[in-house]
Amino acid sequence: MSLNPSRPLRLAFAAVMGVCLVGAPVVAVPALAAPAAVQLNLLNINDFHGRIDANTVKFAGTVETLRAQHPDSTLFLSDGDNIGASLYASASQQDKPTLDVLNALGLSASAVGNHEFDQGLSDLTGRVAEQAKFDYLGANVYKAGTETPALKEYSLQVVQGVTVAVIGTVTEETPTLVSPNGISTLSFGDPVDAVNRVAGQLTDGNPENGEADVIIAEYHEGAGAGTVENATLEQELALTDSAFAKIVTKTSASVDAIFTGHTHKLYAWNAQVPGAATGVTRPVLQTGNYGENIGQVVLSYDTTTKATTTVTNQNVKRSATADADLVAAFPRVAEVKTITDAALAQAALTGNVKVGSITAPITRASIGGATPVVEDRAAPSTMGTLVANALRESLSDPAKGGADIGIVNPGGMRAELLTSPDSDVSVAEANAVLPFVNNLWTTTLTGAQFKIALEQQWQRDSKGAVPSRPYLQLGISDNVNYTFDATRAESDRITGIWIDGEPIDPAANYTIGSFNFLLTGGDNFRIFTEGTGTRDSGLVDRDAWISYIEGNSPLSPSFAARQAAVTGVPTAAVKPGDTVSFAVSQLNLTSTGAPKNTQLAVTWGDSTAAFAAASVDATGAAAVTVTVPADAKASSEITLTAKESGTVVRVPLTVTVPATVPTPVPTPEPTTPPVESGPSVPSEAPTAAAESALTADLKNKITVTDSTVAPGDKITVRVGTTFAGEYVSIWVRSTPVNLGGWQQVSAAGTATAVLPTNLTAGTHRIIVQDAAGAVIGWTEITVSAAATTATGLADTGVDTTPWLVGGTLMLLLGAVLMRRRRVSMES
Repeated sequence: MSLNPSRPLRLAFAAVMGVCLVGAPVVAVPALAAPAAVQLNLLNINDFHGRIDANTVKFAGTVETLRAQHPDSTLFLSDGDNIGASLYASASQQDKPTLDVLNALGLSASAVGNHEFDQGLSDLTGRVAEQAKFDYLGANVYKAGTETPALKEYSLQVVQGVTVAVIGTVTEETPTLVSPNGISTLSFGDPVDAVNRVAGQLTDGNPENGEADVIIAEYHEGAGAGTVENATLEQELALTDSAFAKIVTKTSASVDAIFTGHTHKLYAWNAQVPGAATGVTRPVLQTGNYGENIGQVVLSYDTTTKATTTVTNQNVKRSATADADLVAAFPRVAEVKTITDAALAQAALTGNVKVGSITAPITRASIGGATPVVEDRAAPSTMGTLVANALRESLSDPAKGGADIGIVNPGGMRAELLTSPDSDVSVAEANAVLPFVNNLWTTTLTGAQFKIALEQQWQRDSKGAVPSRPYLQLGISDNVNYTFDATRAESDRITGIWIDGEPIDPAANYTIGSFNFLLTGGDNFRIFTEGTGTRDSGLVDRDAWISYIEGNSPLSPSFAARQAAVTGVPTAAVKPGDTVSFAVSQLNLTSTGAPKNTQLAVTWGDSTAAFAAASVDATGAAAVTVTVPADAKASSEITLTAKESGTVVRVPLTVTVPATVPTPVPTPEPTTPPVESGPSVPSEAPTAAAESALTADLKNKITVTDSTVAPGDKITVRVGTTFAGEYVSIWVRSTPVNLGGWQQVSAAGTATAVLPTNLTAGTHRIIVQDAAGAVIGWTEITVSAAATTATGLADTGVDTTPWLVGGTLMLLLGAVLMRRRRVSMES
């Protein structure tokens, strides 16, 4: 048990009592009665999400079984997300069955969760509040641009003469988690600051603004995904910039117990009370989700000393007792069963209609591959690929937006398609996967912007902080592959992207199909708001999803991951005969039924060389070592294909191909003068060199005629007469853009190129590579904000070399004359 000195006067009073009693003659003073204590039985849920199903009666029975331990001193509370992302039986009836069940169980108060705002503030304060017989609390929800509370901040409950205050708050990330139109009149503040403000008010001794003996904080925010499941409190607190760390270490000492939610984690910790002696703790608890556990905290409140002691801090698994026995034992459970049966019967009228079938389970990612699924939003899944494919197909018609790529955020998928009890997919089962009734939109991104979208899977909120879920894995349609290296600097972790087997073009346009939630910047994927041609298809996710299932059944899971981690790839050009080694990992999915890959088949572009397969270990990692074949091309690509899953990983490499010297062949004496010919144009398209190839010693090895230019300007690049007649490629970057394919260097050692018209203002680099892809040199240019008017002559195809040579000689002659004049004047 742990003492919580949540009121300074409590301990002071106890100390005085102790001094008075020390040394008192035992024979002279009658025995004192034990101080009166009230045991407060606090039962809690979080993230129930409308679970009206075969387990609802057992859920209710668990609550009532725990209530029966303290029948006169129990408070049943919630941490939010009671509704939203609900099963069909609840969602199809606007979540009324769920609210009715919570009312029947005597829920006293609930924090608002982000899903309470799914249909906007007016829906929460209207329809939802009217149906709920309990208080919905949001102390950190303010009228936009103010600190004026928009919702009730706390609820006072009297339990056996003890006034218990419940303060509710919601995650500050709510604006990124729901459609913005419904909350445009709100601001969401720091939840800890709000709890501390209200707790201070409730303990300031002024009864006019509310006073409480015991304070409970309900935070719809919790421990994140930054540590392994079953982590310790110490591991979570090591993430010092997390919202959860602030909850534990900064919540006012006057708060006696902390309930958390939102992250669907399961824990019951005793955390050090800030400012108290070492070892003085209070409970911090989260129940997981869906009513699978009931949190129980029993606090003993001493009515004399005003101190609280933690008696119990635990999560209790949902009861396995037969429904009939629970109904017979508890009147509230009987009422819940009546509500549930009616809701299920109503939902069955439409929900049991078959819309398709599956050949095997199709699920979200599961932590450790657990069955049933323990949702992991930081990993790819068979369900993610399927839903993304459905989005692409549903929106592929140009009349619907013409999507090239489908994308789904992991939180948008809320259930699995299972083969138990059968392989049929009903309306209700399909709806459970995508329960939000989002509109389907399209938007167009450049290849460079699409890369940013993938980079934003490593999350930052609008203030630059890492949110409670630091990584969110996008589900992507199966025409996309990418590689990444998570050890690289932020915003530079995506190392390669392929669309339909071809490397992505940073300047090309790609149309993305997804939910309006994601394309309006939801889940911190803000790059989507910069897309062009954004439009509403007129389709709703549920209807399009069901149509896709109907048209493509039976559905089968794809175990091919759309991405893989690749590290250690050489950044410099290699040559035939070199040994190339690198590491590949995260090849295995964790969805139900996903195979463990054992080997990777290795091929090298169009090379005829054969390579041994690479072994994959139990974690889905492989070390790949190959020898560069003699027939490797300058722009090469190694393709790795996982034997069991079909996952494809592409690894590009630059190869220095040795120049071939033709064998001299005697020819008869020509009767006419020979026609001179230079090197032939390379057959392969230019490929950008790696960033690491732009070494300091190569800077300014090439020059441009004018270092300050405008978008669309024609520039002349001096490469050097050493390269006269050779073919080179010219690039502008940071994001590499090729300027005109292969360029032949003139006799004067120059080549020309035209800058893109959409080149942004600022400093850029011009890079010249030889025909083998090696960097000859690079330099910097400054691009002005506005395009300049071209004053040069149009390119007519006439050889300008004599004019260039003549111009150069005139410049040299002018320089000599100026020098002679200066010498004459100085002398």
